Amino acid sequence: MRCPFCQARDSRVIDSRELSGGESIRRRRECAACGRRFTTYERVESGGLMVVKRDGRREEFDPRKLRDKLRIALTKRPVPQAEIDRIVTTVESELLALGTVEVPSTAIGEIALRELKRLDHVAYIRFASVYRDFADLEDLRREVDVLRGASPGSTRAP
Repeated sequence: MRCPFCQARDSRVIDSRELSGGESIRRRRECAACGRRFTTYERVESGGLMVVKRDGRREEFDPRKLRDKLRIALTKRPVPQAEIDRIVTTVESELLALGTVEVPSTAIGEIALRELKRLDHVAYIRFASVYRDFADLEDLRREVDVLRGASPGSTRAP
C-alpha cells in the first residue's frame, strides 16, 4: 500500500478491525519510510451494480458518492463516521440482495432516507429536501409532519 504522504510503497499494518458485521476491514498502517500513520479500508468488490437514473442514464454504483451525500446531510450533526459507513454498507447490501444487475436510483434514496430517519431527523430532512426535490415550504412541512408521527422512541427531534 502506497503511503499517501510520501508515496513510499512499504507500510506495515498496526491494527485491523472488522466493520459492518465483517463486510469490510479497517486497517491502520504505518509508513516504513516517513513513519506517518494512515487508514485503509478493504471490502469485497461488488460485481458491477448499475444504477438507473430518473432520466434513464445508467452508471455504476459508487459507494463514495453516497457517502459524500450523507456527509453533506449530516454536516454539523453529532453522528460518528461509523454510522455513515453503516448506512452505506446497508444500502449496498440491500441493493445486492435484490439479485439484479440494475437498480433504480430511487431505491438507493429510499433506503438512505429510511436509515437517516432512524438516525437523525435533521439529516433526514436535509437529504429528503434534495432527494424528493421539495418545491416549496408546504413540501417541507408535510415531511416534518411525517417525522412528528414517527416512533416516539426516537432520540433526536427535528
